Order: sequence, then C-alpha cells, then structure tokens
Amino acid sequence: MNLEHYIYFSNNDFQDYEFYSEGPKGKIKKVVRFTKIPGQEPPAYNLGFGDTSEDTSVIDDSVVTNNEDRDMVLATVANTIIDFTDHYGNYYIYAAGSTPSRTRLYQMGIAGLWEEIGLYFEVYGLKEDNWHQFQRNVNYDAFLVKRK
Repeated sequence: MNLEHYIYFSNNDFQDYEFYSEGPKGKIKKVVRFTKIPGQEPPAYNLGFGDTSEDTSVIDDSVVTNNEDRDMVLATVANTIIDFTDHYGNYYIYAAGSTPSRTRLYQMGIAGLWEEIGLYFEVYGLKEDNWHQFQRNVNYDAFLVKRK
C-alpha cells in the first residue's frame, strides 16, 4: 500500500507483528496478532490489535492511546495483513473492536482511507447478522477483510 505507515517487525511465524506509535503521548508499543479461528470454513483468522508493554506479550485492546496517528496506525495494520497473507494465503481476516465505539473508530478509519484500502482489499461489514460489502456511513458490528 502507498499509505505512510510505521516500520513493523514480525516474529518467525508471521502471526505477531510489533510497531511503535509515535505522537504527543510518546512512543507506544503496538501489537497485531493473527489467530486462526477454529472450525471456520473457509479458513479465517482473527486480527487482535492493541497496546502492549515491553515486559509482556499481552495485548490490551481496551486502552485509548489517542496518540493522534490513527490513520498511520491503521495503514500499518493494513500492511501487516498484506504481509500475513503473503505467508499464509489469502484468507479472510476478521476484525472487531473491543467495544462498539472502538469498532466505530475502526470503521471511520477504513472510510477515511477507503480510496487506498479499496484498491487492495475486499471489505465486508457485519450488520444485523449478515455480511455486506463495506459502505461509508453504515454502522457495522465487525469486519471481514480479504486481499483482492
């Protein structure tokens, strides 16, 4: 993708990615973790994302960092999806916020970067227990992403 993003690092199995958000709140370690969803056909992976401390690998997906770099963070997460699918295949990636407001924040980020994201990904939103092609100004409960 051609969006500005942070440099990220992956572990040896390309399922965990780390990068640092930089802004008014300082340098904050972020982790993206892909976990296969058991029994899902076709195979799908859950995208876990949040802050973590230098001491643990536990992801805190409830903290509100507000480091004023949302678009750059989202672009970095999108790039990890590209890297992950390069190694594991073009599977669906499931993502939802830890709260409805967090999911809405992700939705606003996707909508704001849609011109670029739409070039690389099929994006679906979950609404009323059904998956729909992503549209701006529609509130979704979760997202499915797949590379084109």
